[in-house]
Amino acid sequence: MRNDGRKFNELRPMEAKIGVLKNAVGSAYFKMGNTIAIAGVFGPREVHPKHDEDAEKAILRTRYNMASFSTETRNRPGPSRRSKEISMVIRNALTPVLFLEDYPKTAIDVYIEVLQADASTRCVSLNAATLALADAGVPMRDFVASCSAGKVGDKIVLDIAGKEDTDGQVDLPVAYYPKKRLLTLIQMDGIVTKDELKTIVSLAKKGCEQIYEVQKKVIKEKYKEVGHNDNS
Repeated sequence: MRNDGRKFNELRPMEAKIGVLKNAVGSAYFKMGNTIAIAGVFGPREVHPKHDEDAEKAILRTRYNMASFSTETRNRPGPSRRSKEISMVIRNALTPVLFLEDYPKTAIDVYIEVLQADASTRCVSLNAATLALADAGVPMRDFVASCSAGKVGDKIVLDIAGKEDTDGQVDLPVAYYPKKRLLTLIQMDGIVTKDELKTIVSLAKKGCEQIYEVQKKVIKEKYKEVGHNDNS
């Protein structure tokens, strides 16, 4: 058993909501354990400055930020090197599932705020961003589901959290495109053997499949509710 009582192959409890921001075209809240992220989508809309636009497709712009109160030690406000890197990683992970070619000369902006951090913030942010894009009605080939796996105390574990992030030997976040069984993100901090890497990636993919079911359920519930309101 782990520090929080989970089995080695068990995800933290999850909670997902959509339509949580009134002023965004689409928005979502995603929580895994004590890590919470909220995402808002704006667009497709005009690109400013104009020279950044693409004549053949929309440009996807992502902004990841950790709120200053999201950790025990107050974060410095404003973009950091880490936040810029994670923003790019999230953008690259989402791009393969989006029909950006449907909206040439426009921009789709995804703003992500980590409200509470307890490891795996980029994974939780990706899950929130995916749901926010779906809520905004942006055409998608599939969802992107994301979680981490790694090695802690010589054990392969799913969904790194808490002290496992700092005390563990390896942390490997992935993003998964289920319909094509493709990884759109894989990063690793630490050193493992080839066999261990295969086991870690396989475990992370299984975790992503569970998250994918949660994402689908949230969207289905939204359309059930819309259908019910239309019939009433």
